[in-house]
Amino acid sequence: MTIKHNKVLLTGASGFIAIHTLKLLLERGYTVKATVRSQAKGQYLLDKFPGQPIELAIVEDIRVPGAFDKTLEEDKEITAVLHTASPFFTAKEDPLNELLIPALEGTKNILSAIKKHAPQVTSVVITSSFAAILDPSKLHDHSTVFSESTWSPITWEQATTDLSTSYRGSKTFAEKEFWRFIKEESPNFTGTTVNPPAVFGPLLQDVPSVDRLNTSNGLLYHGVFNPKDGNDFNSTPHIWVDVRDVALAHILPLEKPELAGKRLFVTAGFFSLQSVLDIVNKDFPELQGKIPVGEPGTGLSKVPNVYQIDNHVTNELLGIKYHTLEETVKDTFKTLIELKNKVDK
Repeated sequence: MTIKHNKVLLTGASGFIAIHTLKLLLERGYTVKATVRSQAKGQYLLDKFPGQPIELAIVEDIRVPGAFDKTLEEDKEITAVLHTASPFFTAKEDPLNELLIPALEGTKNILSAIKKHAPQVTSVVITSSFAAILDPSKLHDHSTVFSESTWSPITWEQATTDLSTSYRGSKTFAEKEFWRFIKEESPNFTGTTVNPPAVFGPLLQDVPSVDRLNTSNGLLYHGVFNPKDGNDFNSTPHIWVDVRDVALAHILPLEKPELAGKRLFVTAGFFSLQSVLDIVNKDFPELQGKIPVGEPGTGLSKVPNVYQIDNHVTNELLGIKYHTLEETVKDTFKTLIELKNKVDK
């Protein structure tokens, strides 16, 4: 590995994916300028990684025009940007202001700031999502194959009027803006997007309560510890990936020129809640009798009833070995059990 960038700007650095990316950047020898929404969030990072080359920049609201200008204008050592700052939840009342505008304007703001103030930046990586690839109407069509070349067909009208589609819209339109900017604005930097599905992994971020869990880990927590009555644990399999593999996929474009201009569809394959229950019951005997069992061994029985995936292009480009579901679930639940014990006291 050759370090090609002296300093990397990481936006939204206190988030679930971002903090794992920060950890890996530091382990690989990078200096990191980390943007956070508050000094308290920044202090958490400094305390989490004491003595490490982390510099903080407070960006309270990524939607504000010029939000990143000061950071990039003042620090000419930054030569790469990893933009992870974007909301990940289902809109409650106002999809435009809760999700679409923050995702879209945040992307526009970071790109325009780089072009205006940081011509020395040569590589930009954006956190996108499988949501920008997915067509929900095809979820139960086994002839459908989602790949790096697939785009969500969502319209702006759907995204702004249907709460259930607003997150998918926010990721789709933000990513489209990213590729439009690179094509039409001809900046000095190359671009790469990372498009993960459900992301699981151990907690590094500050999680003071269960309702502050990142969305995907929250799915595991509630599915195992607070299951709904009559839950069919293998009803619909979905695809997943380990957060540590997602973090690596953000960093490798800084080190491998062949990843420039690529959409990286990172996934290790299918899972169901039944698959997770089988692992948790096996690896955490202290939980047996306290959590559901479901129908062991049936976790992937319904994969033939849903869509297919083809991310071989990404896998060949990255050359990484994905964590297995058992590795991920075991490491994740070590931290989820710690959280449960803390909140149950």
